[in-house]
Amino acid sequence: MPLTVGFDLDMTLIDPRPGMAAVMDAVAAESGYPLDGAHFAANLGPPLDMVYRGFGVPEEDVPALVDRFRALYPDVVIPATVALPGAAQALAAVRELGGTTLVVTGKYRKNAALHLAAFGWEVDHLFGELWSTGKAEALKAHGAAVYVGDHVGDVRGAKAAGAVAVGVASGPCAADELTAEGADVVLPDLTGFPDWLRANADRLSAGAASSPAPR
Repeated sequence: MPLTVGFDLDMTLIDPRPGMAAVMDAVAAESGYPLDGAHFAANLGPPLDMVYRGFGVPEEDVPALVDRFRALYPDVVIPATVALPGAAQALAAVRELGGTTLVVTGKYRKNAALHLAAFGWEVDHLFGELWSTGKAEALKAHGAAVYVGDHVGDVRGAKAAGAVAVGVASGPCAADELTAEGADVVLPDLTGFPDWLRANADRLSAGAASSPAPR
């Protein structure tokens, strides 16, 4: 079977934290709500509406603040975002093996697409506004053998999809948290992912239920 690998976006492939903090602080200044950009950027993962509720924004105001964040996003976050170490190589490794790549993220799909375009990354499928186990449907629909992410929510999504959960400790969740959540493999970042994938590609393509530790 062709190998299909899914990736999370924020803090897995890219680091958008400075711009994300700036936009959240701008929305706070406009709205008057006590939104903390630094805290938000340090804990990326959950979708924006959930974040606003966590800051105490009344339900009736959440949609407007989501729209405002998304409107400010392209001009502020896209140019301030950097690729994380090994990201381009991880995507390329899937291609080299004749596999399919998909990005499944909690981010608004239109803005996620802008990030991919900014780095010149081509992926076969992109899904936005999916979080935790909600990612499983997209992963299962495309037969993902592996899902790579930095958050315990990503591990949950991978496990719900029956995919090998590869955690990367490049985001808000430490390696031990990812392991405790059930990650099959935990890497410091994506730099070691291509070698791990090449070493395990045959097993993954054959639909192995689990994979060995990285070499």
